[in-house]
Amino acid sequence: MHEVAIRAEIIERVLARRGRLHLYERLDAKRTALVVIDMQNAFVAPGAPIEVPGARAIVPAINRLAGELRQCDVPVIWVLHQNAADGRDWERFFGCFVAPENRTRAARALAAGSELQRLWPELDAQAGDIVVTKNRYSALIPGASSLGELLRDKGIDTLLIAGTKTNVCCECTARDAMMLDYKVVLLCDCTAALSDDEHLATLENVLQQFGDVMTADDALALLTP
Repeated sequence: MHEVAIRAEIIERVLARRGRLHLYERLDAKRTALVVIDMQNAFVAPGAPIEVPGARAIVPAINRLAGELRQCDVPVIWVLHQNAADGRDWERFFGCFVAPENRTRAARALAAGSELQRLWPELDAQAGDIVVTKNRYSALIPGASSLGELLRDKGIDTLLIAGTKTNVCCECTARDAMMLDYKVVLLCDCTAALSDDEHLATLENVLQQFGDVMTADDALALLTP
């Protein structure tokens, strides 16, 4: 788990701008969902092709939070990255950001039916949870997934965001959620990146412009029936 703290100058900037550090005094359980992003074998398993070692450390915190939220009837949504086995459904990524010799392995790792595309087995997913697939960093841009429609159908306006990478898919989803008028809480102890610096950069970005940053316990304390 990342041992980082938001810098004092960022906190001062936030306080000067809006007069308080945290955006929300309460979170309505009836309108809240936990969105857990990309906690799949391809990212979490040791030696996996897109491994984020820190993701394994946040598994207990995610499991505990999900258990607490289910007791409050808060939906738990597992968002899994999934693309075509040849990567052609996202050519701008696989064709530009992945070396040619690695493209086939990377694309197949996240293709439907791949063992690596599945949820990390130590995560406590339950039968009543929801599973959504996406084929872009953000789960909320048009055409990437069914998440937006699902949230609207359930009357959800508040997202607790967990998963990996903090600075890629979690941040992209958080940014789009805020710009779609969702209340956003990025859970700093339930997200993981490849480095402390990258993790911290997202926490500071989100706190200033896109949502709130809290621990799981802080978010639970604000939850009301």
